[in-house]
Amino acid sequence: MILVTGGTGFIGSTLIVHLLAAGKCVKAIKRPDSVIPIYLNGVANLEWVDADIVDYFSLEDVFLGISKVYHCAGMISNYPEDRKQLMKINVEGTANLVNHCLRMSVRMVHVSSIATIGRPRVGTESCEKDLWENDGRQSMYAISKYLAEMEVWRGISEGMDAVIVNPSLVISKQAGKRGSGALFYQLKKGLRFFPSGSIGLVDVEDVVKAMILLMDRTDLQGERYILNAANRTYKDLFRQCAAFLAVPVPRVTLNRFVLGLAWRGACILTMLTGKRAAITKETARTSQKLLAFSNQKIMHEIGFEFKPIDETIKEICNTIKNDN
Repeated sequence: MILVTGGTGFIGSTLIVHLLAAGKCVKAIKRPDSVIPIYLNGVANLEWVDADIVDYFSLEDVFLGISKVYHCAGMISNYPEDRKQLMKINVEGTANLVNHCLRMSVRMVHVSSIATIGRPRVGTESCEKDLWENDGRQSMYAISKYLAEMEVWRGISEGMDAVIVNPSLVISKQAGKRGSGALFYQLKKGLRFFPSGSIGLVDVEDVVKAMILLMDRTDLQGERYILNAANRTYKDLFRQCAAFLAVPVPRVTLNRFVLGLAWRGACILTMLTGKRAAITKETARTSQKLLAFSNQKIMHEIGFEFKPIDETIKEICNTIKNDN
């Protein structure tokens, strides 16, 4: 049987759909307060289990009969007040799963992040060999995912059979208004500004297809693979979406000074109202980075082909246009 953590999440739920379609039996972990997607409720060959990955002992029974684990669970946040929870879920939770995989001789595909890939010299794309460094400007999310990935590497050094995937920004027409989907809905409202940085993009369908292929390639062990269909500047991405959505094209660049004022103002507003800031220091800093990632390793080693990201962007925009 296959175990999926984070089964109610964006990547996890999409993965489960693909596994069930392939005739696999799946056990999925969820938190007691998580809502099971309608399309995965009461489905044959799928067992939902309430468990907490930060509770080592609650996972003992969960691992009975398991031969493969897809670790999709994790927390994403750039809010300073979430730092302790980020470390607990992403790092401690991963360590617990690694220890159970070692105990039960279970193969793992771990969903890491592009945030754990190092920065190359200027003008080149980051690849799997680029080592991450904490230069004091890394987000707490990046730090937590790096430390989580280190737990997987620790497990590999102790004999665990595992492969790591590092997706860029995962997008899809199924994302809705949360996560990466929120960006596209914001563009529908019309934006005058765009950040000066760039970003990598990948369709969620490609992410789960790659994960399944890598899980089944048992000859691949102790490797990590960047999952990135294309790189885009925010300027080009926003303009492309504006054209599809028939809204005004953003024309003003958000420079470092303006973003600095924005996150400081948002911080003051948070202190006055108690509401979470629309922008934080970390999100402002990340949006300024010129990021580009190579997908050559997975394409060369297993012949993987990515869906053209322009198709995904068009699908998202068409879905949003029809969502009134």
